[in-house]
Amino acid sequence: MDSEKELSGKTVLLMAIATGIIVANLNYIQPIEGLIADSFQVSKAAVGVVAMLTQLGYAFGLLFIVPLGDIFNRYHLIQIMLSLSILSLLLAFWAPSLIIFGVASLLVGITSVAPQIIIPYAAYLAPSLHRGKVLGNVLSGLLTGILLSRSVSGLLGSVLSWQYVYLIAAIACTILLGVLHLYLPRDPRQKQHMQYGKVMASLPKLLAKEKHLQGSAINGFCLFGVSNVLWSTLAFYLAHQYHFGSGVAGLLGLLGITGVLFASIIGQMVDKYSPRMTVGLGILFSTLSFVIFTSLGHLFIGLIVGIVLLDLGTQFGQVSNQAIVQSLSLQASSRNNSIFMFSYFLGGSLGTFFGTLAWSNFGWSGVCLVGTIFLVLALLGHLFLKEPEKLQKVS
Repeated sequence: MDSEKELSGKTVLLMAIATGIIVANLNYIQPIEGLIADSFQVSKAAVGVVAMLTQLGYAFGLLFIVPLGDIFNRYHLIQIMLSLSILSLLLAFWAPSLIIFGVASLLVGITSVAPQIIIPYAAYLAPSLHRGKVLGNVLSGLLTGILLSRSVSGLLGSVLSWQYVYLIAAIACTILLGVLHLYLPRDPRQKQHMQYGKVMASLPKLLAKEKHLQGSAINGFCLFGVSNVLWSTLAFYLAHQYHFGSGVAGLLGLLGITGVLFASIIGQMVDKYSPRMTVGLGILFSTLSFVIFTSLGHLFIGLIVGIVLLDLGTQFGQVSNQAIVQSLSLQASSRNNSIFMFSYFLGGSLGTFFGTLAWSNFGWSGVCLVGTIFLVLALLGHLFLKEPEKLQKVS
């Protein structure tokens, strides 16, 4: 296979845009949790559980659906999952009760896994010497989708009924489906003859075999967990501390542009220097952010600086860990990615749950304490399950 021919700049851009649009589905709920609670006349903690269901659904979709990328044609699998995601978004738009909305949110999470099929697909098509750079570019689209989803959701929630956020998301995904059908590269692999049961049974063996996969899974669990501790509670804190609405919470999401701008640079740093170093920087930036949230979170400027550092730390960890995971084996790339991203979003769902629980019982100080616990775990994983100094150049 001619990787240079298979993966042009336009194709990388399309993959980045696709990951951003689809992953956005997971984060629309965060700035509008208060609006949803008022609409259904339930507690903020109840809506926090629904937000957790989205992340948890995504984690299980990663575990049980993403490994199919090592069996089935990825060109078709991506489009099938996107179609199911559209139906789930429409159910969320229509939902007349919190229970149905919770079911819809769980399905949105389960079906929005196409980005994690696209990422190993991009790694498979990319030249091995530039894999980190390509993944950095695709992941910049992923982070853009995350931060813009918060902004779009918050702003739309301030001028329209919150349900329209999900209708507009369904329309965007429908347009994307048509574009991917026309322009996504066909999967060049020969038909795979593995059975689903054997593929799933191989996941624990891969995790036990690959020490670096273990390290990336723990690091991703912690760094995405600590990110969601903040983003699941920020709208509540802004309303309590400053009497701001969902629009401001959405605008603060734009501060994550720092991570987007650095994504490609981080990918190049991973290629040129050491993924262990860049993972360490991710932990450092995330830790500094919570030091600022704890000491200066009562000041608006403190929130701004902390959010910038947190998103930068999240991106350092995400790009570095993806590069490590995708350097282990191209034949098992979807399965390795499934294990890593399952742990990643399991951490995110627990960060959402414990963050909102801490807010409901202990306020901002409780939120900062939960974030600190995740960061201590990240540091212990970094010290005892050491990341590689250099990426393996598999082909």
